[in-house]
Parts: sequence; structure tokens; C-alpha cells
Amino acid sequence: MTDTAELQELAATVRAVLTRHGDRAALRQAIDSELGYDERLWHLLCEQVGVAALAIPEEYGGVGADIDTALVVIEELGRTLHNPPMLGSAVLGVQALLATDDADAAQRLLPDVAEGTRTLAVCWADEKGWAAGTIGSSGAAARGPAGYAVRADGDTLTGTAHYVLDGANADTLLVVTADGLYEIDATAAGVTRTVVRTMDPTRRLSTIAFDGAAATRLGGDADAITARLRAVAWTALAAEQVGAADQCLDTTVEYSKSRVQFGRAIGSFQALKHRMADMYVLVESARSAAYAAIADLDRPVSAETTLDLESARIHCSHAFRSVVSETVQMHGGIAITWEHDAHLFFKRAHGDAELFGMPGRPLARPA
Repeated sequence: MTDTAELQELAATVRAVLTRHGDRAALRQAIDSELGYDERLWHLLCEQVGVAALAIPEEYGGVGADIDTALVVIEELGRTLHNPPMLGSAVLGVQALLATDDADAAQRLLPDVAEGTRTLAVCWADEKGWAAGTIGSSGAAARGPAGYAVRADGDTLTGTAHYVLDGANADTLLVVTADGLYEIDATAAGVTRTVVRTMDPTRRLSTIAFDGAAATRLGGDADAITARLRAVAWTALAAEQVGAADQCLDTTVEYSKSRVQFGRAIGSFQALKHRMADMYVLVESARSAAYAAIADLDRPVSAETTLDLESARIHCSHAFRSVVSETVQMHGGIAITWEHDAHLFFKRAHGDAELFGMPGRPLARPA
């Protein structure tokens, strides 16, 4: 695991870039843009900080840091709700590709990903959710549909992948099938990409249909790939939820100091102090859960690491939704207007709680 001081320095650097170039005006412009994210901000993060290269091994043009380093960036992005191809491409796409142990494919694709000039999108869900696989050795299987959305027939793909993160604008698609991972150019014949309407306007998802599309098999065990993807996805979302919830708490505390009611700042009322204290406890407990899951990502899978992962997935989702609900309540009527950002955090909280699925029987274990 990366040194804590280095992670703190990285977080401060990313936050400085986001503060300067990713304010609320930039976020609103990104939401309405064709890409759905701020392309200039993404290039700045890649060029000045090297965020896309963090979790990529040095032999493929990356920094060679542990994945916890990349998740620091995800947490900071959660504070602003900016959604460049960090999670979908630089984290999940990279992890899917590395899970195949295909050195040739990694050498061909990852240097461009590290520079931020190529984006990856992973296709691993059907209309019911994310593909089946095994999370750990505790006897609890990863919950999801019994199969994969896209079928491989030799070197061609047929089927429809749903809920694809960064799918509409990705350069390369990585498709999980029962026969392993396949690579395909996103503009290839037989590939149709459709942006779908989502509750959360800050995160775009796509449906991608394959109709006998020619693809390259990269190999790997499908269950192992989806298990790794799910573990990384749930942990990354937990980090993002911590960052977003912390920002909601900060915003609420600052507002309570300036909003005056009955001749006093509302933050001076004991009942509201108690509610903000509860928000703080939720944020810090979520942080502990998320960091425990992050620390487990490079450890062998066991009942303990699986429990940490599922606990983080459940608790961080609950904490973020609870904190943002209090944010809306304590801001009063302005929080439900389009001009205020509270509703965007509210929608992100509910979207994150559904993205990549949840443990089917939360924390239950066989006797």
C-alpha cells in the first residue's frame, strides 16, 4: 500500500486542480456537453498530475503505483461530482485488461490510456445487472444474473451490454463474455452505442449492442475477471461516496454559519448541531469502511476481505444517502432548486447505490 504522506500530497494536488478548474460552473457546462464530462479538466489532470497513469504498471507507460493511489483521485472527484473517464477507463478498464495477463494487449493499449489519449469502457452487465462471478472464498457467490450479456462465437460478438460507464465516447471496448475478455474498436461495424437517460445527470451510462461484430479475444477467466471488477468497482464507489458525503457535510456546516433565523445563525441551534454531529459520524465511519476495503484490494481474497468489501459497499451507500438527505433538509427550499448543487449530490447518492449492484444477502454467511 502506498505511503500515507504521498497519498495526502496527491489528494491535495488533485483538489487544487479541481478547485481551480472544476468549479460548479464547469460542472454545469460538462453536464450539458456532448461528452458529458469536462474534457479540458480531464486533460489537465492527466498532463499535470498523471492520474490516468497511476494504476498502470511502469512497463506499460504508467506510474506503477498501487490501486489505492488511483482511488484517492476517485475520492477527490466525488467532492465535485466531475466524472471524467477515471473510474470507467483508468481504473476498471485497466484492471480488466491486467486481469487477462495479456502482455501484448497491455503494451498496445495501456501507454495511450496512461497519457489520457485513449479511453476504455468495460461491458459486463445485462439489463438485470452485472455479470456473475465469485467474489471470495467465504461461500458467498457474487450476486447477479447467471451468465453474460454478450455471447462470443469465435471472433465475433453478439448481444447487448447495459449500464456501460464511459461507453458512448470510449475508443476501445473491453467485453466480458463466458469465454473471457474481448477487445473491440468502439467504432467497428456491428457496434451500436446508445446513451440512456439516468437519474444522475453527472454520470452517463450507455447501452452497447453487438451484431456479429469482429473482436479480438484477450483471454482470461470470466469469473475471475468479473470478481476483480466487482471488488474494484465497489471499493472505488465507496471512496467516491466518502468524498461526496464529506463535501455535503462541509457545505451544510458553512451554510449553517451564514443562514440567520430568529436573529441567530441556524448552526447555533442545538438540534441542528446534533444533526450535523450525526452527519460527521456517518462520514468518518464510511471513511473507515472504505479505507479498510481499499487496503484489502491487494491482499489474497478471504472471508475477511469479502466482509470488508461488502460492509463498505453497504455502509458507504447508506452514509452518503443519509448525509445528502440531511443536506437537502438543512438547506431548506433552495436545496431543491436546479441552481443549487444539493440535488445533484442527492441524485448521485441514489445512482451510486444502484451502480454495479449490491450484495444479494447483505453480510449474511452460511452456518
